[in-house]
Amino acid sequence: MNRRLFLSKTAAAAAGLALAFPKRSRAQTSPNETVNVAIIGLRGDNKGHPTWTARGRGQDHYEHLAAIANVRITHVVDVDERHFKDSLSFVKQKFGGDPKTETDFRRVLDDRDVDAVTIAAPDHWHALMTILACQAGKDVYVEKPVSHNIVEGRRIIDAARRYSRVVQVGTQRRSSAVLAKAVRFLREGGLGTVYAGKTVVYRPRDPIGVVADSAVPPGVHYDLWLGPAPARPFNENHFHYHWHWFWEYGTTDLGNTGVHSLDAVRWLLGKQEHPRTAYCVGGLYEAGAPTDQATPNTQYVSYQYSDGTELHCDIRNWFSGPPEAQGVYIFGSKGWMKVGDDKAQVHFGRKNDPGPTLTADDKQDAGQAHFENFIECVRSRKSQNLKAPPEEGHLSTTLCHLGNISYRVGRSVKFDGASERFVGDEEADKLLGRTYRAPYLLPDRT
Repeated sequence: MNRRLFLSKTAAAAAGLALAFPKRSRAQTSPNETVNVAIIGLRGDNKGHPTWTARGRGQDHYEHLAAIANVRITHVVDVDERHFKDSLSFVKQKFGGDPKTETDFRRVLDDRDVDAVTIAAPDHWHALMTILACQAGKDVYVEKPVSHNIVEGRRIIDAARRYSRVVQVGTQRRSSAVLAKAVRFLREGGLGTVYAGKTVVYRPRDPIGVVADSAVPPGVHYDLWLGPAPARPFNENHFHYHWHWFWEYGTTDLGNTGVHSLDAVRWLLGKQEHPRTAYCVGGLYEAGAPTDQATPNTQYVSYQYSDGTELHCDIRNWFSGPPEAQGVYIFGSKGWMKVGDDKAQVHFGRKNDPGPTLTADDKQDAGQAHFENFIECVRSRKSQNLKAPPEEGHLSTTLCHLGNISYRVGRSVKFDGASERFVGDEEADKLLGRTYRAPYLLPDRT
């Protein structure tokens, strides 16, 4: 389905949206020329008291973009108009700017003055928004996970290439100076032959409880929020943030939090391919507390690549071990390494003799650097300089999808990375994509 047909079948089109593709396409430009960016998805209810739990990821987008010279935030898009009063007012006061507000992202795609969009919407919208934005001639910064399913990830790569768009994935550890140093250390043989990697992620989360369906709150454009997901009555437990814990919209905490660490491990291992097997065990452990949550809150996933290299992920939202156990670990023939946000510590031999400690030469925030890299590539049109292009995002996000699919079918799965299908497993193949609710259909490859 192309974008013209998509729009023609929506209420937004009936309201008079322009159907033609914007013809403006940014060529290589001066660093002094303004880049106009629209943020899709704000969320949060700070009311002047931000915390990491209340603050929406779109507000981080706003902060990072506002700090870059000659970038103008032209629009903020959110399907919940209540956020324009509290969250938007808060970030405008704190970081400056005076963007227009919009509830339908498609109107922004039809604005020829918008050069790029950043997407902080729920997972089930990531691919569709990215592809439509590419078709509309916009560059894209899309949050992790890049897709809701494996098919969507490949479609994003196709769209970025077909429409010559700059697409950055929000796996900001790719802009971490410490992680880059650790990668160089390994490539230079610092640990000898690397045979395995592991990530441990402990993110305690309280049970979401049980909530009855209710009327759609005033100011919430619910059909547009649902988008390609199946229609169902409004429920607060399926809405802001808690949507992560339902298969229709989220990708479990593997895709929400674990993808950052999985991406880091894969980069450290130097794997530019899909694993050949994945096996996930876990469950939903809430100590008997009733909950609407459908996805697991504890998962342990083991992957193996064609050369025998192993990758393991231990992710827990329930009671876990000590926080210091968290981190990224790499194991080689000479020793092992633990990589954190602020340093990487190397140990050698059977006695774990201390090796070098790798630290950053400066204290630049990786999240800020990631957005700056995106804007630099928007200006230069050199997608090859992106820290996290869609090809990388797809490989790392697919690790999350493979783990979730193994969990859902209840067994180890074998994956053919070339065809991106499972080997002799029709049940698993059915989970490669999804059924889309009209008119929010995935555009055709052509």
